[in-house]
Amino acid sequence: MLTYRALTDAFLDLRLHEKPVIAHASLSAFGEIQGGANTLLSATLGSVAALIMPTFTYKTMVTPTTGPPHNGITYGNPDLNRMAIPFTHDMPADRLMGILPETLRRHPEATRTGHPILSFTGINANFALSAQTLNNPFAPIDILSKSNGWLLLLGVDHTVNTSIHYAEKLAGQRLFTRWALADNRVVECSGFPGCSFGFENIEKDLKHVTRSTNIGDALIQAVPLLELFTIVKSILKDNPLALLCQREGCERCNAIRG
Repeated sequence: MLTYRALTDAFLDLRLHEKPVIAHASLSAFGEIQGGANTLLSATLGSVAALIMPTFTYKTMVTPTTGPPHNGITYGNPDLNRMAIPFTHDMPADRLMGILPETLRRHPEATRTGHPILSFTGINANFALSAQTLNNPFAPIDILSKSNGWLLLLGVDHTVNTSIHYAEKLAGQRLFTRWALADNRVVECSGFPGCSFGFENIEKDLKHVTRSTNIGDALIQAVPLLELFTIVKSILKDNPLALLCQREGCERCNAIRG
């Protein structure tokens, strides 16, 4: 069974103590941890200068009957719209995020942004979180990168790496428009990202800038954000389709392919 001490000792290998970090995590990837998600969160917070995680809420999303063309979406789904609920600051993060972001959101020192779909939660990270706007949802990642920030993958791969979406924006990749319920009205949210299922294709290109260690059953990877952005932009300059998935029915990837 992994303990808090074992976790923090392993995190020392990554040398992130003075770095602000955006993290993605799978608790189950570690095996058994004494104290579960609370212990993993405490060990992570004790090993970095600031921490943010995505606490996205897809259940707020609605789809109009018509909208912009080439938007990677099928318009008009009244059944899904009927199940949508308005965003609130205490709305739990979507289960797809994993248990650790929700544990962070519930922390008494945590701050959460107000984006109705793509919110972030963090501790000691208000300098980054405050940059988010409705139409620039990934601005906190930009601010982290300018503060010598790092990406931290805790037992997950790059298919959950939100920071690649921001790098795609920097590279001029197509972004999308989505809609959500907030304050009992429908809010238009531009800057919505594409699909991430093809992002694992980038792992080999990042090896030379990645710090890694193993904790229990989990592989931990840390990547400097500025170098991640540079590599993604270079890849997409050579081949704009390089990070798209190969799923036949993926509407967002197909919209980018044109």
